[in-house]
This record gives sequence, C-alpha cells and structure tokens, in this order.
Amino acid sequence: MRAWGVAALAVALSGCVPSSSGPEPVGSAPPPRSSVPVRQPTAATPLAPRPAPAASETTATAAAAGLLAGPDIADLPITAAGAARALEAFRITCPSLTKRTDASGLTRAEDWRAACDAARSTQVSGAAAFFARHFEAVQVADGKAFATGYYEPEIAGSRTRRPGYETPIYGRPADLIDVDLGTFSDNLKGRSIRGRVDGTKFVPYHDRTAIEQGALAGRGLEIAWAADPVELFFLQIQGSGRLRLPDGGVMRIGYASQNGRDYTGIGKLMLDRGILAKGQASMQGIMGYLRANPEQGRAIMRENKSYVFFRELTGPGPLGAMGLPVTGRGSVAADPKFVPMGAPVFLSMDRQDATGIWVAQDTGGAIKGSNRFDTFWGAGDEARAIAGGMAARGTAWLLLPKGTLARHRAD
Repeated sequence: MRAWGVAALAVALSGCVPSSSGPEPVGSAPPPRSSVPVRQPTAATPLAPRPAPAASETTATAAAAGLLAGPDIADLPITAAGAARALEAFRITCPSLTKRTDASGLTRAEDWRAACDAARSTQVSGAAAFFARHFEAVQVADGKAFATGYYEPEIAGSRTRRPGYETPIYGRPADLIDVDLGTFSDNLKGRSIRGRVDGTKFVPYHDRTAIEQGALAGRGLEIAWAADPVELFFLQIQGSGRLRLPDGGVMRIGYASQNGRDYTGIGKLMLDRGILAKGQASMQGIMGYLRANPEQGRAIMRENKSYVFFRELTGPGPLGAMGLPVTGRGSVAADPKFVPMGAPVFLSMDRQDATGIWVAQDTGGAIKGSNRFDTFWGAGDEARAIAGGMAARGTAWLLLPKGTLARHRAD
C-alpha cells in the first residue's frame, strides 16, 4: 500500500472517510464528514523481553543488532482468529519469500520453503499449531517495540473534473527522473534521488506548493479529481486508497511515484509550535484544526514538500511494498533491514488490539530501525478509528523458520 515508504501515522495522520450513505447527485460533492472518534484502547500488559542492549543508530541490519531466543511460540497468546488471518497473509507472501534476498541478513530464500509448503495444506483451524510447529521466536536487540497504525482511506472523487470536484489527482509526470547515485560512485551505493532536467542542470522536482499552484496543470496528468484537498493530502500520506465516485462506484488508486522532496510530518510540526496540545495530536485532532482554520491549514500542509503521484489499481488490493495485497488486522509495515519482508511477527503490546501475530508485508518512511511497526487495519470507519489513535508499546519477536538462530550462532 505504501510502497514509496510513506510516513505512517507516527503522529496519527490519516484521511477522512466520507459518508457512504449512497450516491451523491451528479455535479455535487458530498460535504466533508465529521471525524470518527479515536477508538479508546483496552489496556494490556505486554510480555517482557529478555534483557539486551538496544540497537544503536549506526546498526545497519537485524543480523548486526544482536539476536536472542524468544519464548516458545506455543506459549504466546495467539488467538485462533489472529492466527487464521496471519496464515492467509503468510500464504500470499510465500511465492516472494522463497525467491527474494532478505535485506535483514536473517534468512535465506530456501529457509522458508518447508513452512511455505506446509502452509498450502494447513487448514485455518490449525493455524496456531502451524506457527508453533514451523517457527521460532527471535528477539532483535532489546526487543522493545513501538507500533502505530494505518488504514486504506476512502475519499470522495471523480474521474472527470466537475463542480465540487476541483482538486487534481496526478499520475507520474514524464519529466520526473530517478537517479541511482551508486552508478556514479561506489561511495553512494544504495542512495538515490529524484528530480528533473532544467536546461543543462539536474534540479529538484516541483514541491507541493508549486504543484498545487499549477506547475503540472495542462499536461493531461490528471487521473481523477478529489472533492477535498485536505482528504487528498492525508490519502497521499497513506500512499493509496479508494475514491468514492459520484455514481456510487469505487476507483482504487495506489502509489506511482513521489517528487523526491523530504517528508515533513505536520502532526509533530503542530505539536512543536503549540498549535495542538499533546492530547490533540491524533488524526482526528489534526483534521479538526485544518478544517477549522483553512488558510493556516493550507500553509501548514505545504510545509510538507513531499507530493505523491498515483495510478489506478485493478485487481486485488490494496498492495503493500512487496507488490502483494495486504490484510486488514493481519499485515504490518516494518523496516526490511530489520524484519524479513513476508515474515510473521508477534507483538505483545500495552494495547489489546495491537497484540497478536502479524505478517510484515509493507514498509513506511517513518518505520525505521529495529522493533518499529505500523499495523494495518483495513478500510472503513472502524479501521480509521483504530489506526488514527494507535500508539502502542511493548515487545516484539520475529517468527523465523526453526533453526535460524542456531545457524546465526554457528556463523
């Protein structure tokens, strides 16, 4: 869903889902919907990690961060429903798991084959036993986890410009160029930039302000039109979502590219400036301020120079960074340098709703380092209410194929 590495709801940013009470008259847009309240969490007591030092800021991968054996998976409080969702998500990732290179340095493609073969024939009723049979829990560094939440927003939109739908949703411009700096210098391997050619110079691409003021107008890049620029802003943060069309239909859009400018989280910016108090920095609080103060809100949003371009999605979705569909309440975003993409993860958190087994199928710009996760909740009001206020702390264990830890110790 957020293949470009969008910042997650680290400061509780998200879109506002419009009313789904039926088709709107052609030629008019539905009014912005009032915020769905943050879901109040049920407190839980997380299981304690084994004592270990935290990973330093210079630690590059999970393999270098330090690994410890976790508890027996059979002893973890895995629910039948959670195990069933995780099994379905794990099956989706298996074709990729058994082929891809693991950037975390923890596993090899062949390590996953036995579990993936068994997953195909495992009944949903046996999902919890499947994970206990084929996996071992591994703690990375100090195991202390922080989890936020995201969801698939739905906003009012139209395939064509019409009264009430005036904010363009752009596809990727042809003059946006990706540059792999590693091809110019070995010292720059792994680094890339985006920009455009201006005469004989390579310059930064247009920022949010320039684009909103018409830098891309008249080039035929509009794939759709949004009813509300604030809702589109938050959909860009999520990286993909749905447009509810005037005739009641749905158009799903996903990340196509980004302008290469740095992302600025406006929630933190508003906190730092005293615009919002700590208790107001949820998705709902941020949205409320922007709606009540449109001029100031526009200026604040433009301080985030990052701008996302979209494409229409067809088929199953939404898609995560692996290019595969993500599962509500079953998929989680993680840093691929610290969690193998496609691996199950068990989170034991101070919120009951975040506690359980998840599968790492996505990434995010704010999701960096060991034990940092972003839980995906699906679409709709309930998903938005949970994701908008999600901030959970506790312990994380990666669920890796049995024998992984012994092999690392032997190496």
